[in-house]
Formats: sequence, C-alpha cells, structure tokens
Amino acid sequence: MLKLNKVVFLLVLVSVGYNSIGCGQEIQKGYFQSPVKPGARNYLAGNFAELRPNHFHTGLDYKFDAVEGEPIYAAATGWIHRIKISSFGYGNVIYLKHPSGHITVYGHLRNFNPALEAWMKKKMYEAKQNELELTLKIGEIPIKKGELIAYGGNTGSSGGPHLHFEIRDSLDRALDPLLAGYSEILDKIGPTPQKIAIVPLELDSRVNGKFQRLELTPVLNGTSYSITENIQVTGKIGIEVQGYDKLDGAENQNGFPKFEVSDDSGPLLKLMVDQVDFNYSRHFLLHTHQNRFTKLYFQKDLKFSFFTPNTSDTGVIQLEAGKKRNIQIKLIDAYNNSRIVKLSLTGTDLDSTLSDGTAPQKAQVSYYKNILKIKVAQTDKGGLAKFEVGNTTYEILPAYQDAASRTYLWDLRFGIPKKIDLCSEIYIPDILGYFPVGRERLHAITNLQIRTEANSLLEDLYLRVTQTGSTNSPVLNLGETTSYLWNNLEANWEVSGYSGNKAKTQVYQRSANGALSFIGGEWMGNQIRFKTRNFGNFVLAEDATKPSVSPIKVNAQGMRFTIKDNLSGIKSFEAFVNGEWVLMRYEHKQAVVWSETLNGQSLKGPAILRVTDQAGNVAEWRGTLN
Repeated sequence: MLKLNKVVFLLVLVSVGYNSIGCGQEIQKGYFQSPVKPGARNYLAGNFAELRPNHFHTGLDYKFDAVEGEPIYAAATGWIHRIKISSFGYGNVIYLKHPSGHITVYGHLRNFNPALEAWMKKKMYEAKQNELELTLKIGEIPIKKGELIAYGGNTGSSGGPHLHFEIRDSLDRALDPLLAGYSEILDKIGPTPQKIAIVPLELDSRVNGKFQRLELTPVLNGTSYSITENIQVTGKIGIEVQGYDKLDGAENQNGFPKFEVSDDSGPLLKLMVDQVDFNYSRHFLLHTHQNRFTKLYFQKDLKFSFFTPNTSDTGVIQLEAGKKRNIQIKLIDAYNNSRIVKLSLTGTDLDSTLSDGTAPQKAQVSYYKNILKIKVAQTDKGGLAKFEVGNTTYEILPAYQDAASRTYLWDLRFGIPKKIDLCSEIYIPDILGYFPVGRERLHAITNLQIRTEANSLLEDLYLRVTQTGSTNSPVLNLGETTSYLWNNLEANWEVSGYSGNKAKTQVYQRSANGALSFIGGEWMGNQIRFKTRNFGNFVLAEDATKPSVSPIKVNAQGMRFTIKDNLSGIKSFEAFVNGEWVLMRYEHKQAVVWSETLNGQSLKGPAILRVTDQAGNVAEWRGTLN
C-alpha cells in the first residue's frame, strides 16, 4: 500500500476524474461502499443531522456490539489526506480524499492497519510528539476502495466502541452519508414527534393571551399525530418541533433531516439539513432551542441556509382576529419515511385582562432575547410601572393582568432600564450592556470588563452580569443559560483582596452540580483575564497539587501508568528511557498512558515519566528498567 508509484497513482486519478474535483458534489449511489461489514447488515447508533449537545451530528455512528477491533474499510479509492493520533475529539482518525473531490472521515479508531500504524509511529518518533496530526500530499499514501485501513475503537471523545463515519464535499462540508444508498442499513420507520412548541417572536406576540412559550405533546391519531388543544395566537409567532427517528432493528433515537410545513393554502416552507459547514457549526445553537427543538422559522443571524424559501418572513405566522388556520408539519427521514403532525391556530386580539396563575412572592423576571418580562403581585399602590432609561422615565401599563398579578413587557432595544419601580418593589436590571452581533464591543463596570469580537456572538446580546461570593471566593455569573456564544468573549475581572496563590490560581467554570471545568487565565496585578465560549458561573480555584502517577506495569517490555489530576486536568506528559524520548499513548477515559517503542525493542536503563497539569504542577516518576 505504502509503495505504490506516485506517478502511476496520479495517472489513475486523472483517468477516474480527479480533474473534476470541485464540480458536482452530490453523492452518487454506488460510489461509496460501506466502511463496516460491506454487504452485510449494519446498525447505527447515530445518524446525520441528529441533534447533539451544541452541534449537529455530522455522520453515521456504526455499532460494534460494544467490542473494539472491527475491521474498517476504505469507502472509495483515494489517498490519505489527513491522519491523526489524539486522545480527544475524533481520537485516532483518518481522512481520505477521493477523485470525486469528496472526503471520507473514519473516527474513534483503535489503531490503523499494520503498515500505516508503523509509518505513523515513525513520524511520531521523528517529531517527538505523543499526539500528532499530519496533512499528506496527493498520492503519498494511496488507498483502494475496500482496502482495510484500520480497526474500530473507542478513542477520543467516544462513549463506547463505534466508527464515526463522514462524507464531506471538496469544501470540507459534511453531507449525509445515507445518500450513498447503503443497502446494509434498513429504515422503514417514520420519525416520531415528541413536542410542538408555539413561541412569540415580537413584543406584541401572544400565545393563548400571554407572552409565553407553549410546549404541547402530539397525540397519535391513526397514522398521523395531532395537537388537540385550541391554540390562540396574536401577532407574529413561530413553531418548533422536537422529535426523533428510529432505524430498523435499533432502539437508538436518531435524527432526521427534513421538515415540510403547509397550511390550508398550500406549502409554506421546507427545511432540509443537507450539508453542515464546520466553520459555522456553533450556529446549530441558533437553529435549535436548547439543543432539543428545531426552529421552523427564519432567524436573521443564522449562517446556515436550510430553508426554502429563505426569506425574513419564512415560518413567521400571523393571523387576523377570528381567523383559523390549519397547519400541517411533515417530518421526513433520509429514507423518505414520513410522519405528519396537524394543529390549528386561531387569531385573537390583544387582551390586557386574563387569568395568569398564582401571583409571585416577589418580582418574577425573565429575559427572552431582547424582551424583558416581569410578573409581580397586584398592589393597592397602583399599576403604572416606571422604567428609568437614561434621564427619561417611562410609565408603562401592564401588558396583561388579573386580580392576582400584573405582567409587564419591555423591549430592550428601546433602552436598558437602570431602575424599574413596580409600585410594590424596585427592580434593578443586572444588564452590563448591549453587545451587537458582528461587531467588536467593550462594556465595563468598576471591577469587570467584557469584550466581544466580531465573531463572538450568534445574535445580539444583552449581557446580564451578577457577582456574589466573598473576597477570597468570588463568583462571576455571565449570561443566560438559554443564550450561547459563537466564539470566545474576553473578561478582565478585578478581584482585589484575593489572598490566594495567584501563580496556582486560575478561572474555572462551575456547573450546577458544583463540578469545576478549567478555563485558565492570566494575572495582571489584581486582575485576571480569561476567555470563554460558554455562559455560566465562573470562580477562582487554586491548584497547587501535583498530578498523581501510579505505575501499573513497568519493565523492559513496556511502561504503563495511571495518571490523574485533582482539579485543573492533565496538560502534557513525556517519557525518557536512558535519555531517549519514548512514545506514550493516552486514553483519558481510563486515565492510562502506556509506552510504544518504534520497533518493539526492549526498554533498558534509567526511566522518567513527567506529567504536567494545566496549573503548571509537575509530577515525576523515576525508575530503572532492566
């Protein structure tokens, strides 16, 4: 495989159409064979366009019955474009490029075929790197269709043995591999809807009279589903869908790529996830609601263009008072199995008096994009709320109320209130400032500066900031749990009075269960500067403890250790035997490192394993191998 003449290989590429790369990027049925058990039945644990935490799933996950070592075959003739040994992400992964211009990706591999494994190990010894990624020249390592290239595994960010397989176009955009027409995978089951959400899109929008998100469960009626509730809407509203698809013979809840929406007059829109551009993969967070619901309405800042038509009013529904519209939503999988959900919407006028449930003990405040919503108990002190914006005070009537409570709505685009007098109490909004999408912006208060770059935000942001805790245990809360970032924003946080060891203290994000995730940071006097791509609670934590290094088996045949860190996490490790660098492989899920020599030779002489954590603490194991 590794010795094929490059000139001969390049001639082969031309003869099969390499000179047409970049043209015609549709997947032709029959061009790509199954990378797993070609010709035999296969089962999937995941498919294309499946909704995953913070991203689309961009390929197929082939099941291995929880066993590593499944043979992996090249889906088409081509050459190795990229190859990587890694402990994270796709783990050990091969990228093949093909004469059609497509790229196929094979991830979470246990190991490569023997010749390729030996070649890669030699490159790692030359580079003296425990993890390595290489980009190869055309034809440097040619591969034939159906050739054994690797064995399936569980490396990287994998939750169990499987192959993650992708087909990409020449611009490196992920396509649906099921379009290759794999007969090994069967699917005769239509998608299943779980929830339908009706959401307000503007200040004067209402769902059943309120500015609220309404989630409803469809009921199966024959072969289709329906929403039986009577839904009244005012102003502009949108529809969102949560659902899943199953393939034959598997219980996994997978995704599906296509929606069609129509009403009594005919088709309204189509949504087809037919390719995913990795440059904009985080825009998935705009496309969905909390990674669960697909939004079937246009959003101006979304970089993906899945809609037909793709205009500003696509999916936006508005009805005159008294008018009824029957909506039909069709869910379609990659095999054209479909399921229909029916619902009816009735237009109604704004109503300032309606039942709104139990009154809160204190002001109940929520934010939805640019809308501030405040629900407060009724009082005999009056009903006009006073919103102070700059030097102007606006007196606002409740958007709606009943005998128990009042609800006010404020569009933050009119200005950010510095104080709101609700008659019975005062509310001070905790908004640091307005950060527009696509622009650099800096906002600062006494001990905090927040800076965004042009590509930091997915949409306009009214950033909420609160600070709690003590001098030595400060807590900085940034943003809403329902808001997301595209790329990093930068925070410059002054924590005067902090008496900990700053050389070992960094910023960590604290989850709801108290777990800490390392963020980092750079100290400048009493200020620490850090970057984050996630909103949440941020704290300071001191890590002055070295990683632990525990030998499992150490002798001339090889070294194997457990390495762990109590807080910041492992950053790097390196080993030397008799003064010579030794390759160490790492599996972070088991916290194990082990040696691999270049040619299987014995290890003899003084040995050292050095492990460094994210806080700069270094642990060493020393011994002598005989």
